[in-house]
Formats: sequence, structure tokens, C-alpha cells
Amino acid sequence: MVPFGGWDMPLNYGDGTIAEHKACRAAAVAFDVSHLGTVRVTGAGARDLLQRTLTADLDKIEPGRTQYTHLLDEADASVLDDIIVWWLDDERFDVMPNASNTDRVTEALSGGGVAAVDVTPERAIIAVQGPTARSFLAPAWPAVAEVGRRRVLELDLDGVPVTVAGTGYTGEDGVEIAVPAAAAEQVWESVLAAGVDPAGLGARDTLRLEAGLPLHGHELGPGITPLQAGLGWVVGWDKGDFRGRAALEAERDAGPSRRLRGLLLDGKRPPRADQSVVDGDGAVLGTVTSGNFSPLLDRGIALAFLDPEIEPGTRVAVDIRGRHEPAEVVTPPFVTP
Repeated sequence: MVPFGGWDMPLNYGDGTIAEHKACRAAAVAFDVSHLGTVRVTGAGARDLLQRTLTADLDKIEPGRTQYTHLLDEADASVLDDIIVWWLDDERFDVMPNASNTDRVTEALSGGGVAAVDVTPERAIIAVQGPTARSFLAPAWPAVAEVGRRRVLELDLDGVPVTVAGTGYTGEDGVEIAVPAAAAEQVWESVLAAGVDPAGLGARDTLRLEAGLPLHGHELGPGITPLQAGLGWVVGWDKGDFRGRAALEAERDAGPSRRLRGLLLDGKRPPRADQSVVDGDGAVLGTVTSGNFSPLLDRGIALAFLDPEIEPGTRVAVDIRGRHEPAEVVTPPFVTP
């Protein structure tokens, strides 16, 4: 168990991180991701509030769908949090922030006759991820297995009211199940009884890194905008005003000063955050934001901010404790599920 975002989280279970990682890529695993926040936004003005506060355009989806979006700093358009919105019905949304940002998101979505309530303590979230996740769930819970990608549905699970979304953070198919806290153990044990192995925070991080998915505090956060992180697609430029739009437009017009890229190392040494990316002469080209060993590729991989003119295919090196480990600049994801 390790501390993470104010929570105690399982780093790994009996088989270890690499085994859990490979199980997710080959079959299915279950993560306890109850540390994720849930801010329930309700009322006649809920949709309009989200539309003018967050970056993505809700006009592109409808009730029963999910959407990835950002909350920006008004002054410099840096990403205060990256969020998944579960649109449950016309006037009810479950907004899912990162663990340490729940209070910030609740505050940003409060006021104007709209209720924004942190309901995180009332529920647990179990993520079942992997190419066979639905096959494991289907015999006992066919309705859960049928919830499609980027969809969300309220269901009854053996007498337990749950909300199921076709979302996840591994790059694989699967679902996330929000369940009342009192019934969490019951549902967790049922998932494991279906043949799904448990997995911890270690595998969750290596899986998201292989998939090229950002982690707040590393690829997103203070001073980092969606454009720098290569996530311009999350911005609804045609929808009208939103928080941080003016600053983000200014950066769009000038061009971002750096760009998030992938690094595929020649060897197995895992790079780590804050290590320097250098050229053949040792000149610093950028900084690693996240790095690790890829169990599937059997090589070191990393995400790093580099000069925007450095294109995929460029040969560089990562300074790992004084040794320059050769690498190639690539476009994530490193692994395509």
C-alpha cells in the first residue's frame, strides 16, 4: 500500500506489477480506483455551466455518453485538471476529477443556481480493463458487459444500484463501475470470482504510459496547456467562450513553445521524470515527464516535453544518472491495444 493523492492505494497484489500489467494486456484485471473524485452537478443550468467552464463541447454528445475534457486556469490556460464527464440525464452529470483536485473542481462548478456536490465518500469505483473484460463480466452481468465505449448507464447489479461507464485508463477496452460504498466489497469479490485478477497502482501507471495517456502532475498541470500536451482535440473552439479561452487562443496563434513527445529507448533502463533529454553533443533538448520500463516492449519508454521542431524519428538520448541512453522520438501510443 502507498499514499497517493491523499488516499492509501494498493501498489500491487501478490503477482507483482509486471504480471498484472501483462494480465491486463492479455485478458482482464480489476482496479480499485475509488480515489477518483465524483462531483455531482445537477439543476436546470448544469449543462450550460459545464459548457462555459470546461474545454470540450457538450453539443457533440448527449445524455448517456461520456466526454474527456479539461478545466483551465483563466490566466495562462494551464490544465488545472483533466476530467471525464458522465452525462446521466438532462440535468444530472457526474464529473470525475483526479484524486487531489476534487475540491478545486467542486469550487469551479459551484454557483449560479446549480448544485455541485462532492459525493466521492458515498461510492467506490471498480475499473475492469482488458481485451476479455466484457467476456468475464457477461455471464453474471450481461447488461454491464454491453455498456459501450464512451457510454454511461445506470443499472441494477444483484440488487445494488450502480453506474457503469465504458471508460478506463489503460488503453484497453473495459468498464468502470461506480457502486455504493457499502456494497463495494460485495461487487469487488464478485468481479474477482468471475475470473478477473486484481491489479494495483503500479500496473495502472505502466499501462497508461504504454498507451500514451497523460497523468496530471506530470504531462498536465501548472504551466502546461492542452496544446503543449498534444491534446488540442479536447478544445471546442466552435462552442463559444469557456474558462481560459483567451489565453489558449493566444498560444494557438503564436504556436506552443514545447510539445509532448514519446521516447522509445534502445535499452531496458527506465527513464524517470525530470531527467534531461539531450542531443549527441549533450545539449539539453527537453525534460522527461514520465518514464518507466515497458513490460510489453521490454524497453524503456518515456513522455517528454521537447522543442516543437523536434519531429518523430529524431535520435536523442536520456541522461539517466549520468549515462546517455540512446532513444528515438516517437508519437504515442507506444502500444496499440
